[in-house]
Amino acid sequence: MIAGLVPMSTVDWPDHLTATVFLQGCPWNCFYCHNQALIPTRTPGAVAWEEVRALLRRRRGLLDGVVFTGGEALRQDALADAVAEVVEAGFRVGLHTAGAYPRRLHDLVASGLVDWVGLDIKALPEHYQDVVGRPGGAKAWESLRVLLEAEVPFEVRTTVVPGDVTADDALEVARRVREAGARVYALQQARGKGTTGDFAVTAAGWDAECERMAERIRVLDWERFTYRAA
Repeated sequence: MIAGLVPMSTVDWPDHLTATVFLQGCPWNCFYCHNQALIPTRTPGAVAWEEVRALLRRRRGLLDGVVFTGGEALRQDALADAVAEVVEAGFRVGLHTAGAYPRRLHDLVASGLVDWVGLDIKALPEHYQDVVGRPGGAKAWESLRVLLEAEVPFEVRTTVVPGDVTADDALEVARRVREAGARVYALQQARGKGTTGDFAVTAAGWDAECERMAERIRVLDWERFTYRAA
């Protein structure tokens, strides 16, 4: 069930030019999600898979790859078949996931068809339900272990909101992620566009606080660290 298709993106896979496929449905309900319309699992798709096929036929040789995102891309049973078709068409594949389905993630990366993964680690395990609205934080950290054991390159990302547990946890999340063995990390400020609007994405001194947070995380000896301001 495809909710949207971006024909060309420079931001969804670092250093790659991609088409980005947004899939409908997510088991979690993060209050700061900027794709709120993609959370309901029963909303029908708005884009036919044939439109993706047609785009790839036109863009062969122009795009580096295709990124599957959401919602939660791993929620959909047909994802593995879609990935295989994209690879057969001559494109590399990137995946965005919140880590809610570690077994499915394992099976997909074990297939050797995924070239890169962006994994959201939102908070410490004990605080996850405060962020995602449902139990399941351990699954995201299990997904991190899946990627550490696989050979696929990946980036861990944490998004922070002022005055929230996400900001309180971010430095410790980064430390644990680094200690576990991850080498690439991004700290992201939450954006207001596309969200419920029921929370503030800015506050007095917030930008400066995030910059200090980013500097503390930056020195944890990453291969690559990125700070993404709102």
